[in-house]
Amino acid sequence: MRPHIRYRLTLSALGILTLVLFLLSLTVGPAALTFRASIAALFSDKADVIALIMQEVRLPRALLGLTIGATLGLSGAVLQGLLRNPLAEPGLIGISASASLGAVIAIYTGITLVFPLALPLSAFAGALVAVLLVQALAGARGSILTIILAGVAVSSFAGAMTSLALNLSPNPFASLEIMFWMLGSLTDRSMLHFWLAAPFILVGWLMLGTLGKALNALTLGNDAAASLGIDMRRIQMQAVLGTAASVGAATAVAGAIGFVGLVIPHLLRPLVGNLPSRLLPASALGGACMVLAADILVRIIAPERDLKLGVLTAIVGAPFFLWLVHAERRRLA
Repeated sequence: MRPHIRYRLTLSALGILTLVLFLLSLTVGPAALTFRASIAALFSDKADVIALIMQEVRLPRALLGLTIGATLGLSGAVLQGLLRNPLAEPGLIGISASASLGAVIAIYTGITLVFPLALPLSAFAGALVAVLLVQALAGARGSILTIILAGVAVSSFAGAMTSLALNLSPNPFASLEIMFWMLGSLTDRSMLHFWLAAPFILVGWLMLGTLGKALNALTLGNDAAASLGIDMRRIQMQAVLGTAASVGAATAVAGAIGFVGLVIPHLLRPLVGNLPSRLLPASALGGACMVLAADILVRIIAPERDLKLGVLTAIVGAPFFLWLVHAERRRLA
């Protein structure tokens, strides 16, 4: 099959699968509602229980699953193409860990008891601080390796401070809330959370989605890309800021959801080819499918135990990560 035909078929299949999973996310839950009743209640202007469940519980959860999954898949594909590292993912430059630290500080200080939106706002502030620190550590002309090392340093520091907050927390309920939030979940999210994250996610998508041609040129090497007029400094800045805006906002409202940005690009690369410009939209759709499917599964597997979304993605992603490391070691041997 010709590569461009296979690419179009893959995108079409992913688009259909995303739509199906989105509809399932709207209709699967502890409330036993039929598909027709669920969809009708979604557009109803009545203030009954079914309409409340669909419009205030399931709709924001499905929308967040769609946008956050697409964000993680897209940012993972961009970072793997930019850094030319198969192990690259959004957490590599410290954004996820720093956003988590911001949320932990809000919970630890008790601000969330007075102002609930302090949690996502603090998490987003943590992501912004991470970007500023990475850029400051890497310098104005920092190389890709310098950015990676700066990101690892920021991520390690944020993780250590999060552990310190857990260690010193005098309130066991606050410690429990911190741990639950760090596991990642879409439970109890409202449309307010979606509208809070959506502008930043959209800005991140615009910045990351336009990098396809530049990343295609980078597959030829830095010198060849420069000869084609690619400004590496601008591309690096756009990729880092786009990841910060979108992944920071996603982490701010849903907590840390790992491995999506690592797994999805690797699964789809054989289907769409090695051109990053083709991998970016496919990874966005694939990420949306993975998060939506995982969120549906947590409602089915253990609805009464509130299984966390980040736990399920880690169970799937961690073995894949180990296989990837093993395959890379065999390739270099």
